[in-house]
Amino acid sequence: MKKTLTRGLMNLLPMALSIWLFWSLFISLDGLGQVLLNSLGVSYLFLGAGFILVSIIVFIVGLLFSVSPIVWLYSWLERQLMKFPLFKSVYGSIRDIASLMNTDGKPKSQKTVLVKQANGGYAVGFIMSDNTPKPLIDALPEGEWVPVLFQLSYQVAGVTTLVKREDLIDVDWSFEEAMRFNLTAGISSTKSSDNLNRNND
Repeated sequence: MKKTLTRGLMNLLPMALSIWLFWSLFISLDGLGQVLLNSLGVSYLFLGAGFILVSIIVFIVGLLFSVSPIVWLYSWLERQLMKFPLFKSVYGSIRDIASLMNTDGKPKSQKTVLVKQANGGYAVGFIMSDNTPKPLIDALPEGEWVPVLFQLSYQVAGVTTLVKREDLIDVDWSFEEAMRFNLTAGISSTKSSDNLNRNND
């Protein structure tokens, strides 16, 4: 009975949490849209009307940012606000995270690599960018150094380490699958293999 309950929980919990997160996001955006509708004198229409309004506004903003004067004006405003240290830190971090989701039709630059450890083992890491800041290059010994992210299991946080490119082993493994492997300490990969074996049987 314990195994049956555990099996049910392990299959139901990810689906339930995913639906709850997306539903919470939907409700939040719908509430924001309803506030905008109320400010325009429009009473409550139906569930989802606010979400549709927010989606339309985001789409229009996307169209506006294809116009050069709008892009120039926004860039000017961004530069002015970036003069404030606190705003620069918060806004810069959020912008960098958002840029990871916006490939703009370009192939993803993240690469999965193996890095040899002192004990002879290997750690799975990710090259997030090939551009190493010049101050770091000037401070490091001669060689081609690249920033490698080591993701911590069951945490959003990770450790960024500068490693010589010659010490990296490229792995033909997608960023998403390798990240899932690191985040779950290999459990997700093992589970996928077990499911594949059961299907083959």
